[in-house]
Amino acid sequence: MPHRTGQLPVADEVVAITGATGFVGRALLPQLVAAGWRARALTRQRGAGDDAAGRIAWQHIPDIGADVPLDGCAALVHLAARVHVMQERAADPLAEFRRANVAATERLARRAAAAGVRRLIFLSSVKVNGEETAPGRPFHADDAPAPEDAYGVSKHEAECALRRVAEETGLEVAIIRPPLVYGPGVGGNFLTMLNWLRRGLPLPLASVDNRRSLVAVDNLCDLILTCLAHPRAANETFLVSDGRDLSTPELLRLAGAAMGSPARLLPCPPAVLRGAATMLGRPGVARRLCGSLQVDIGKTRDVLGWHPPVGVEDGLRRIFAAGENA
Repeated sequence: MPHRTGQLPVADEVVAITGATGFVGRALLPQLVAAGWRARALTRQRGAGDDAAGRIAWQHIPDIGADVPLDGCAALVHLAARVHVMQERAADPLAEFRRANVAATERLARRAAAAGVRRLIFLSSVKVNGEETAPGRPFHADDAPAPEDAYGVSKHEAECALRRVAEETGLEVAIIRPPLVYGPGVGGNFLTMLNWLRRGLPLPLASVDNRRSLVAVDNLCDLILTCLAHPRAANETFLVSDGRDLSTPELLRLAGAAMGSPARLLPCPPAVLRGAATMLGRPGVARRLCGSLQVDIGKTRDVLGWHPPVGVEDGLRRIFAAGENA
């Protein structure tokens, strides 16, 4: 493997961020600045954000590719991706995911290596490990990948491409696979759940006895910052969570308490829920609500000495602290 000389990225150097206007990017930028870094926020939106007293330089890029401006950057955090699409319209979804998440990621990594970037942090997905776990048998970072959908396959292939680039160029790569991420501005399935609670709907989920890992966006950002500078993060893969797995009823009760709208839960056998969802053509919904998906963050703790700084209750309260999603 080629050896790249020089020090690890340190505070006050420039870190480039793709996907800077996305859910995670918006949370990461202020934490990056607070930690003493300068940011080059790469986005396809023009006039996307503030400059945080000169610590953030916003730069428009038409696409993720070879022309991304990375000269002078010590590190790169790659958040941009084609994410899971609820109502897929592409004729060949896997081809679209591969174009956006695999080919573009490899081009970006090679551009980073050529520009002298020392470390790349890649936001992957727990979907690389799989879709569901047996209760009490969590995924581990070094398990054999078992992606099931096109998005998970594309993230796995992107990881493989990054490892090839690392071998060939000496670029250091750290891969993070989060489960469901929540926090201020959250969308998708989590926002749907919050809307159920806000409307006071009775939910037939009291009998569900599953376990799911999730991660507050502030915890995810804290781990990204750790991976930027920790010497042992290079060329490793990490799982991340809040360190506390919840059943679906527990999550609903905690979220309801955080928003001031107590969850109304009714008993119903999970098998009935799964059967009803299948009849309605929505088996994935029942899988997410009734199935388990746990991750073991032991490697992350042991290798990096990292512990999630934000508890679940605080993470949920922060969603509503500024009136967001309220």
